[in-house]
Amino acid sequence: MAAEEIRKYSVMPERKVRTTPSPKKQKQPKRKSWFSKGEKVLYTSGLVIVSIAMVFTVQYSSSVDSLNRDVQQMNQEIEQLQSENTSLRAEVKQMSKPSRIWSIAEEHGLTIKNAEVKQASHTN
Repeated sequence: MAAEEIRKYSVMPERKVRTTPSPKKQKQPKRKSWFSKGEKVLYTSGLVIVSIAMVFTVQYSSSVDSLNRDVQQMNQEIEQLQSENTSLRAEVKQMSKPSRIWSIAEEHGLTIKNAEVKQASHTN
């Protein structure tokens, strides 16, 4: 009997292979995104609308700026023409003086004999 007991202890016990249970593929809970699909659509469309509005604003201000430059150029041309007209009016007044006309007439051999000379009025 003792031998049998010794055999029990001398025989190594069978090793049990421990198998780790394979982890079951657990479904990971879906992470909730910060924005829902509807919110993403709304935000995206809002950004598109704002960017289009910005483009139109820049385009409009560019056209207004170009028109302002054209108006300033036209005003400068008008001022130049007005000053030119003023100087020409002064020249016309100077040239239409009766004394100048008499001197030119005498240079060409014209004479006035006892007649009253009247200056015609300028009508415009």
